[in-house]
Amino acid sequence: MRAVVQRVDGAKVVVAGESGTETVGEIVGEGLCVLVGVTHGDTEEKAAQLARKLWSVRILQGEKSCSDVNAPLLVISQFTLYGDARKGRRPTWNAAAPGVVAEPLVDEVVAQLRALGARVETGRFGADMRVSLTNHGPFTILVEV
Repeated sequence: MRAVVQRVDGAKVVVAGESGTETVGEIVGEGLCVLVGVTHGDTEEKAAQLARKLWSVRILQGEKSCSDVNAPLLVISQFTLYGDARKGRRPTWNAAAPGVVAEPLVDEVVAQLRALGARVETGRFGADMRVSLTNHGPFTILVEV
């Protein structure tokens, strides 16, 4: 599993629907916006490991973690994290797990975070989402488990 983690001062994800746009997940104030990619061979154990890392990584203001200050997380599935653009002009998505594999594992990351006591908002799997955020720093890291 791979995650792009951004320290934010607020973030939200909007999805277009039949009745206009709908905010499906939003965090206010200091927290983390996390884009999660799943590859072949990822497991529930890796999802739990990623959740523990996200909950405890010390990248908030004052070298605090979300667990230290009860900061919220916005977790969004993003298969494009496993895109490969090294050859040609079009990326390939061969390393990204198919939706039937990826969706339950992203859901497991969210469930594990909530079991740890985290406040978690999410995007909508497979939807055409618009993510807005204020990156604080800017501060962005890549986490792989």
